[in-house]
Amino acid sequence: MSKTSADNLPLPSKRGFLKEMLGLTAAATVIPIMPVQAMGSQPPRRPGEKGKRYGMVVDLRKCIGCQACTVSCSIENAPPIGQFRTTVLQYEIDMPNDDAPAMLSLPRLCNHCDNPPCVPVCPVQATFQREDGIVLVDSDQCVGCGYCVQACPYDARFINEETQTADKCTFCEHRLEVGLLPACVESCVGGARVIGDLNDPSSSISQIMDENRADIKVLKPGQGTAPHVFYIGLPDEFVNEIDGQASVRLVSDI
Repeated sequence: MSKTSADNLPLPSKRGFLKEMLGLTAAATVIPIMPVQAMGSQPPRRPGEKGKRYGMVVDLRKCIGCQACTVSCSIENAPPIGQFRTTVLQYEIDMPNDDAPAMLSLPRLCNHCDNPPCVPVCPVQATFQREDGIVLVDSDQCVGCGYCVQACPYDARFINEETQTADKCTFCEHRLEVGLLPACVESCVGGARVIGDLNDPSSSISQIMDENRADIKVLKPGQGTAPHVFYIGLPDEFVNEIDGQASVRLVSDI
């Protein structure tokens, strides 16, 4: 009797074979994930823009919640309708003394962490990080198992309904590599998003980070992921308790 080998199958069949072996379906997203300790064993980074470390600063004082970033990202990267690589969530904040509620617009996207938990849990190494810090997904290699979706503490990943593979923000690396800004940065009418090389002290992002050092915050720092999306003007109450799936959140006594 002949043996079945995944290596001898065409790509679509190979992807289906691996899904069978993993006991998963293409739509599966709720599955147990590897222990958090796996984050400490990051595989070697793959080549990127040599000597650079990309990051993004989001100045919430300038964000008006217009969703221009969401629209431009969707046009640039063409995710399925109803799925987004970046979006701006609106939060209503209950104020003390019965004052009128305040509104907070909070842009969300992949944090391109220095210690990304999504990378080591991938059983086929489809999710990887480049030397310049950008975290990407090889859609040809991805089997759509959803491990990375579950591992991300920022709700920044999803299984693309059309390709049945993992999808997320890529910092528009295809634009960065030819000297262009990511679509979300270019379209931001308030100039709230700034991207650049954190290894270059003269870059705009480095200067903004230096000027606002005391006000820089990241989401869920206790996760140990070292996120590289930094926020200016983020209330302390949102740092650890933020729920990426909510559209409205009530926070008392901020």
